[in-house]
Amino acid sequence: ALINPLQVFRTGALMLFALARARGEGLRVPPGQGPRLLISALFTIVGFNLCTAFAQLGGSTARAAIVTFTMPVWAVLFAWLVLGERPDRWRLGAIALGVTGLALLGALLLAAGGSPRGPLFALGAGLSWAAGTVFLKRFPIAMPPVAATAWQLGLGASVCAVGLVAGGAASSLPASAAYGTTAFVTALVFHVVLATALAYLIWFDIVARLPAGVAALGTLLIPVVGVAGAMALLHERPSAADLGGFALI
Repeated sequence: ALINPLQVFRTGALMLFALARARGEGLRVPPGQGPRLLISALFTIVGFNLCTAFAQLGGSTARAAIVTFTMPVWAVLFAWLVLGERPDRWRLGAIALGVTGLALLGALLLAAGGSPRGPLFALGAGLSWAAGTVFLKRFPIAMPPVAATAWQLGLGASVCAVGLVAGGAASSLPASAAYGTTAFVTALVFHVVLATALAYLIWFDIVARLPAGVAALGTLLIPVVGVAGAMALLHERPSAADLGGFALI
């Protein structure tokens, strides 16, 4: 509960700015690239991470992970509409399976009388990430990769800071004494170094190299980690029907 996106994005941005400087990459944003950096950050970093956080607060972590990472379904559809990457029969069949699995999980939630808040935020996370991926393919950023990723994380931190102030949440952050705990430091290092700085650096490089629909397919491993982690660390036990929906997706 102590980790918030502002801390992660800000620290990750500073680390990547230092790395870019050490590699001799220029940090100046070329003319015309600022809006692209901002829009990409809003979709791929801010929208995705905030929706993911609220999805976990609103329901099962395992179910949130599965719904969030229907992202390849939406990426293929958006790439078809925006980039003209026409899917073949196999990808269309995959989209049909994913939507069926999503509908099954939605039906389970309604039958159990649960709140739709968590799955809706998870769906929003997947849509936001897919939109950001297709945007980058349509409007690539002409900057060195480390510096471009650093700027996007920095812009994400700025947006989160504005949101905290506007929402009156800045004063409710934990006291500084809480930041010295081993659990907090371990979680912060993991989120900043691996799950944010390194992960986004690799992701933006993949998007630059591959078609949007193909790049998105690599994210299908993430729900496996999410569900396995929720079972091991949070003791969540998906039902047989849940597992059926997961398998379809």
